[in-house]
Amino acid sequence: MTIERPADSVVSPAAESMNPHDSVVASFGYKQELKRTLRFFSLFALSFSIVSISTGIFLNYGFAINQFGGASIWTWPIAAVGQIVMALLIAELSTKIPLAGYAYQWGARLVGSTYGWYTGFFGLLYMSITGGAIILLGATPLLFNALGIDAPDGLVLGVAIAILLFTVVINIISVQLAARVNNAAVVAEIIGTVLLAVTVIVAFGLYAGDQGGTVANLWNTTGTAGSGIGHFVMAGLLGIYTMVGFELSADLTEEAVDSQKAVPRGVLTGVIGSAILGMLALICFTVAMPDLSAAQASDAPIVTIAEFYLPTALVKTFIVVVAFSMIALVIANQAAQSRLMYSMGRDNMLPFSRHFRAVHPRTKTPLRALIIGGVISVCFMVYGFLQSDSFTTLVGATSIAPYMVYLLIVGSYMRQRPTLAAAPGAFNLGRLGIPLMIVGLVWIVTALLILTIPPDFHGAVKVVAGATVLAVVWHVLVLRGRIKRGEAGVKRFGPASARP
Repeated sequence: MTIERPADSVVSPAAESMNPHDSVVASFGYKQELKRTLRFFSLFALSFSIVSISTGIFLNYGFAINQFGGASIWTWPIAAVGQIVMALLIAELSTKIPLAGYAYQWGARLVGSTYGWYTGFFGLLYMSITGGAIILLGATPLLFNALGIDAPDGLVLGVAIAILLFTVVINIISVQLAARVNNAAVVAEIIGTVLLAVTVIVAFGLYAGDQGGTVANLWNTTGTAGSGIGHFVMAGLLGIYTMVGFELSADLTEEAVDSQKAVPRGVLTGVIGSAILGMLALICFTVAMPDLSAAQASDAPIVTIAEFYLPTALVKTFIVVVAFSMIALVIANQAAQSRLMYSMGRDNMLPFSRHFRAVHPRTKTPLRALIIGGVISVCFMVYGFLQSDSFTTLVGATSIAPYMVYLLIVGSYMRQRPTLAAAPGAFNLGRLGIPLMIVGLVWIVTALLILTIPPDFHGAVKVVAGATVLAVVWHVLVLRGRIKRGEAGVKRFGPASARP
């Protein structure tokens, strides 16, 4: 099938010869338009800050301990193992299809443009909900907490919208500025959560009173929501929600220097580092927890635990750092969201695609995609705000969508991996690839069942289902015709087109 592309995406022989990484992009039928400035640390910082153990722990620790007490933290290593398996698969695949718009490009190249549309759609849905959810439920309330302001709901929403739009502006200025913020976010993550946790556990060790924490908290299964294995499974949201997004380094692969090595390393170190440091922080907070009932009743149990041992002013300082790390996460998220829109736009997969594929000549960023993506994220934020349970609606939906992406990616890769040669010198799983894919599929299906069956998450299921209906309508009424006429989509890989 021949794809008719806009005139500005035709690749010239001169463009192909500029540098080896640009020629790889050209070999897929695209012109290198995005500027390659991101090195390994920036890619690692992107994965680490997108995972954001601060966001996951501060948002979900209260939910987890209400489900299964202090013992709920042992769901974290289970989720970590599952997501590290996913990271290994994604690290390998990122070297074989090194293009912006990772989810869409991988699905489209491995199976077909229609499949790629739905893979890319769920990726966009995840990123569009994530930004609003984190700013509304995490960063904004924490900032008001640090300022000692009991803000009305309307003010919280207004400030959250302003912060979200600020993250878009940072990305509009340049990808380098966004990368610098994310580099700083690595330090903020470590200071705001890990250093706070270590400080708390040291204060616990020095505490001379008789009302402090206890190591027995690690095995306490007393929850307020009920008891039994079902609540342990529900508590798994703690890790299932947190350890996603590490793959978004691959979404900026066309802006990476030495992408074949830097992107896989960024993906793997991001998720492994997050898993280890997150578990350390959870153990520290849980052991130091002086009163399980008080923590369960608190809107911010981490703050409640910390303030038992530390001066309030010091805790508030840590809270500000955590809020910054959440904002940095959203900056990275908006960058990845716009690159996915850009990638789908240059293949004419979206409504008004010419706007999504436009790159600003000075900043070399997909300006219109950034603005439109920010507006969509605000819409999801307002929708969640209007629901009776904003937390499970937004957090649940932003958990379901990425696991749908993982399911579609692994399913397609398992089918086509034998036809794709390993890139020379790039990360390669060898014979471990197929066994890891089987483990990965089992994990993904398990996570999706956890996120969809319990009644608590049915509001989130409705969000994902409603958005999916819109995706189907667009595909059936418009996109299918474009693809059939050769006006949209990509050429699928086959044995003859397997890449070196």
